[in-house]
Amino acid sequence: MRYKDFGKTGLRASVISVGTWGIGGDGWGGADTDSSIGAIRAMIDNGVNLIDTAPAYGFGHAERVAGRAIKGYDRSKLFISTKVGLTWPDGQEMFKNASRANIMREIDVSLKNLNTDYIDLYIVHWPDIDTKAPASETFGALSELKDRGKIRFIGVSNYRIKQMEEGINFAPIDADQPQHSMICGKNEETMKWAHDHGIANMAYGPLGAGILTGHYRKLPTFEPDDWRILFYPFFKEPLFSRSMELLKTLDAIAADHECPVSHVTINWSAQHPLVDTALLGVRSAKHAEENCAATEWSLSDDEIGRINAAIDRTVRKE
Repeated sequence: MRYKDFGKTGLRASVISVGTWGIGGDGWGGADTDSSIGAIRAMIDNGVNLIDTAPAYGFGHAERVAGRAIKGYDRSKLFISTKVGLTWPDGQEMFKNASRANIMREIDVSLKNLNTDYIDLYIVHWPDIDTKAPASETFGALSELKDRGKIRFIGVSNYRIKQMEEGINFAPIDADQPQHSMICGKNEETMKWAHDHGIANMAYGPLGAGILTGHYRKLPTFEPDDWRILFYPFFKEPLFSRSMELLKTLDAIAADHECPVSHVTINWSAQHPLVDTALLGVRSAKHAEENCAATEWSLSDDEIGRINAAIDRTVRKE
């Protein structure tokens, strides 16, 4: 396993980390709990030290699975990240709420779900556009949790530069979690700003919801509530066909290394200068082992150049 400095925290994070959105099961075709626990443990056993989750993933299920998975491991050697501010007051529809009252409520639920005394990185899941809590309230509450020892570091996800600039007036921001992949470069300006300010970037969706693994070669049909079509635009035209064109370059490089296409994609993300760790969803030990094997080698500068040229020629050509 390879590691990178995690922003200004002083920590070294594995270049790939455990993503648990799919483990939540909801909107991802379901997930087996025992298999999910095995997947997380396989990642840890292969040197991954960062596990990212959220109460919104399966309405608390992913957090509880992660809590069971880390039992028996040295807690001090694991970096546990979870989120706050995405609630479901009616039991179904998600609602953005980063108010102080909600933050103080959610922290104790997450600590219980994860079966831990503290959370290493507490991330505001989305900017609060529903309750419209001001940055002073949100980051003041997070700073208070830090003072109490319930969290160690503060993060944000899906934030714009202006929103982070507002937040750091009231508390330090240690990590940003944006979507980023070969087929999603829209957040690179924000990522550069974060990088220049010592804020670690945790890239989510580096495999493009699976499209960059080579698993899909024909346009698939998902259930209407599947996040791969609700949240991501890659399984719709024109991005699907453009992604298939990009895969031709990835296929060629994978053939040279006699490895799965996913290894090429994982290394591109892990080696990206703006990415400190790439979040990879895993739901089986076999899948976890394959992901970790990607870090046993690296892409050459020439190969990265070929991929970047193909990205510009295909998915980002306009």
